[in-house]
Amino acid sequence: MKSYRWLPVGLCVIFAIVACGSEPQPSVHPGNFAEHALKVNWFEYQGQDEVFEQPLAAGEYQNPILSGFYPDPSITRAGDSFYLVTSSFAYTPGIPIFRSTDLVNWEPLGHVLTRTSQLDMTGKGVSRGIYASTIRYHDGTFYVISTDVDGIGNFIVTSKNPAEGWSDPILLPEVQGIDPSMFFDDDGRVYITHNGAPDEQPRYNGHRAIWIWELDLGTMKVLPDSGRVIVNGGVDISQEPIWIEGPHLYKVDGWYYLMCAEGGTSQDHSEVIFRSRKLTEPFVPAADNPILTQRDLPADRENPIATAGHADLVQTASGEWWAVFLATRNYDKTFFNTGRETFLLPVSWEKGWPRITAPAAEIPYHVTAPSGLPRTQDAVPLTGNFTQRDYFTDGELGYAWSTLRSNNRGWLQPGDDGGVLLKALPEGLDGRNQPAFIGRRQQHQDFTAKLNMDLPENEGVLGGLALFQNDTAHFFLAVKKSGTYYRVVLEKASQGPVDVVSSKVFPVKPTRRITLEVVSKDNKLSFYYQPEGDARELIGRAHDARVLSTQWAGGFVGTQVGIHARTAESILPSGG
Repeated sequence: MKSYRWLPVGLCVIFAIVACGSEPQPSVHPGNFAEHALKVNWFEYQGQDEVFEQPLAAGEYQNPILSGFYPDPSITRAGDSFYLVTSSFAYTPGIPIFRSTDLVNWEPLGHVLTRTSQLDMTGKGVSRGIYASTIRYHDGTFYVISTDVDGIGNFIVTSKNPAEGWSDPILLPEVQGIDPSMFFDDDGRVYITHNGAPDEQPRYNGHRAIWIWELDLGTMKVLPDSGRVIVNGGVDISQEPIWIEGPHLYKVDGWYYLMCAEGGTSQDHSEVIFRSRKLTEPFVPAADNPILTQRDLPADRENPIATAGHADLVQTASGEWWAVFLATRNYDKTFFNTGRETFLLPVSWEKGWPRITAPAAEIPYHVTAPSGLPRTQDAVPLTGNFTQRDYFTDGELGYAWSTLRSNNRGWLQPGDDGGVLLKALPEGLDGRNQPAFIGRRQQHQDFTAKLNMDLPENEGVLGGLALFQNDTAHFFLAVKKSGTYYRVVLEKASQGPVDVVSSKVFPVKPTRRITLEVVSKDNKLSFYYQPEGDARELIGRAHDARVLSTQWAGGFVGTQVGIHARTAESILPSGG
């Protein structure tokens, strides 16, 4: 199988041994590193969703275009290429970025925020950190504007080439709230729109407003006293609409269009549209809002796509309009473990208004692809069923891998003979500091993940395969040595303390490696272990997958499947 590797632009953000101008890493005594580390030889992920088994007709593409936890998409066009970013919350590096020439297949370019000078998630909850970003291209420069919740607030970073790195943040202290967006008018003026508190006492829970500010592009400072509310509450404040957010401005045929998400990012999520002839005049909502939603459809429909909203529009060189937006693929009506994913649909214009879906129309899994666009080179599998095995060759992590919170990765090194080493840290998956954890997105409800690792010889190292949603919702299938035997344990956190729910032992043999495995099927999770040369053994069967769903665990992220190592002093039961 192919060994998937990080694209060259991402090398410097992963291992401390590669010098790319990032901040100094803490010293690690080389002689002690391997002794206290977990050695992983390969990791394999295989998607097995039945909905992806339906063949595409000629000229069709598969929704979602980015499966798994890729929420809040924003898109821009630069020449013949399209660039897309999504939210990252407390995962690092921050803000994944992709490039495409056909809008359907995407090439990962790495991440926008790769240095501590840009991003510091220390101590933050998994669903805090970097919220919805907007990417725009103007006059040879790329701009990403975003929010670091609980941190530096709203900021802008710039780049001449997104594949070669981004500036340090330019702070916007006047701009409060979240979901900032930039708009470049044809008269040379630049504006920022964002979600914020209303300019009055809130009338109800969820009462928010959309603000606009003018930005001096030369100084990158907001003009004093330019801020004002342009939408109060939503389409009809008398109906008490909640969480108006994600505003994007466009100018089409002399009209200014303001597109926003409304209703919150759960089952009532939607996208609404307003327009005005002048930015100084009121924005009037369309009579037939929302222009995108799935909230009026029955929850028990087959293979439901739900929670659709938070869209961004782009126009191709030939004049076609397309929308990227987030939605979820639910099971048991309202549950999803894969997080909020990125979908793509064509946009029609009706009597001067854009529309993404017709009223009560289901979002399709198969759609006719954009016309006349060349296929993206260097694209990777990001949707449909696929298998990826990563050998961590050449000291690199693949594009899909993330860590939590800090960009400090002194605990992560390549193996001398391939693979990767994770030095065991005291921090578990249930804490707020950085654990020794690397994860890749769960992109299918039905999947198999396998990890092949060296059996740890140090009795202080506990390591293995993790399914992680947040610090109170995760599984950890791990191995540690104790005298003349090894103990395999399955830990579970479900809105309470971490429990050891299964434990088995096997004797120390000349064998050196073990394969750990999780199988997700029909919303149940089963866990296996297989020492090299021995039979595959079950250690945990049919655990409820809903433990890892957003509805159960809360927050805004999807599940990560990955590798974790920690020191073993707290492992239960005693003696093992």
